Amino acid sequence: MAPLDTAQNSTENLREFGVQNPPEQKSNIFCLPIIGQIEGHIVLPSQNKTTKYEHVLPQLVAVEENPDVAALLVLLNTVGGDVEAGLAIAELIKSLSKPTVSLVLGGGHSIGVPVAVAARYSFITDSATMTIHPIRLAGTVLGVPQTCEYLEKMQDRVIKFVVANSKCSEETFRDLMFRTGELARDMGTVLVGKEAVRAGLIDEVGGLSQAVAKLREMIKEDAEKKHSSGAKGPPPSLPEIDPPKPYGPEPEGTS
Repeated sequence: MAPLDTAQNSTENLREFGVQNPPEQKSNIFCLPIIGQIEGHIVLPSQNKTTKYEHVLPQLVAVEENPDVAALLVLLNTVGGDVEAGLAIAELIKSLSKPTVSLVLGGGHSIGVPVAVAARYSFITDSATMTIHPIRLAGTVLGVPQTCEYLEKMQDRVIKFVVANSKCSEETFRDLMFRTGELARDMGTVLVGKEAVRAGLIDEVGGLSQAVAKLREMIKEDAEKKHSSGAKGPPPSLPEIDPPKPYGPEPEGTS
């Protein structure tokens, strides 16, 4: 590469990412961020940070089809968004044949809950939160019984998906969704870190190293299953990795 091109790339990286040379990703794990608001059929204002579902769906298809991608890591920091767009993303993540792990970082609120539980295994950090509340409608609302029936059916779709893909019972999830007195001017519940694990929504409290280590473990298990089911030759070798460090603060008295 010519020196001029290198200088231009460094300047562009500095403007966009704050560093001259961002680290190159050489991995068989594909990282999919779900950030801001999940945008559906209506385009949101330009000042909103959004994840467009028409961008995410083709990426998930590519993950399934690409032989160089062995697993999917979903990073969640979302306030929720369009219900049908969120469910579409969740259904595709659930139906992937490759190992999937989700990691809730800042928040996995509203329709972000089905996306988080759609992965085979889920993590949440200590400080991350998940808000569970009833379905809402925006725009023109007709004051007829059919509107209430439509809302109830949509809500049932979300509840059934979450219950089917987590350890949370329907009774518990409905109680969290319709609880009063916790959210200002609304019904619902905010779960912080370990509370989401205790409720059965998330599998484990952990961070990035735990999520990647779990994916490596799942990749190895899938490779061994394929080999034992009749594949010829030795199972594919996987790169050696260091075990993940314990999540959370170090115990007192250690250096």
